[in-house]
Amino acid sequence: MNPRMSTDRYCQAFSMAEMLIAVGAATVLLAMVMGLYVFGVRSFNALGNYTSMDSNSRRALDYMLREIRESSMVIGYQTNGTARWLKVAYTNSPAVTNLFVWDSTTNAFTWAKTGEATRTLLTGCTNWSFAMYGRSPNSSGNFVQTLNGKQTKLINMAWTCVRTNVFRANTESVVTAEVVLRNLQE
Repeated sequence: MNPRMSTDRYCQAFSMAEMLIAVGAATVLLAMVMGLYVFGVRSFNALGNYTSMDSNSRRALDYMLREIRESSMVIGYQTNGTARWLKVAYTNSPAVTNLFVWDSTTNAFTWAKTGEATRTLLTGCTNWSFAMYGRSPNSSGNFVQTLNGKQTKLINMAWTCVRTNVFRANTESVVTAEVVLRNLQE
């Protein structure tokens, strides 16, 4: 047996076709891994955004519900325009007012209480709407919307907050609530 022939058999390299197949398979595998990585990063970021927006909205809602429930009347409001606002008051002595303002130019939601500094409750808020309802339902059992702040017993509100996720996808949180003015003077 020729020693040179036996060693040549073990020293052969990949053929061009084998190399192309291996490179193609590796490229497909790498593309799949990168796709899963991007999907994972995007999902993780979205989950973090939802968690953050939810906790911020809950905190803002807690402040609002506490102050509105203790109020005795709505003393002013604006439901449209670039700045929407709602002002409620306690009629106890001394009078305390709470002003909740959403500004569409800054997408910020703020709260100002008599004698305290203005606080930013939410940022990235793209909408805030509210409607006021009277004390007594109509004959169908539905509460009737009112524009008179002194007769308002129930306030229905909703807001939407948005954050941009990785790769320009948006994360959105919508909050709705109804609050009853417990100290409405009749």
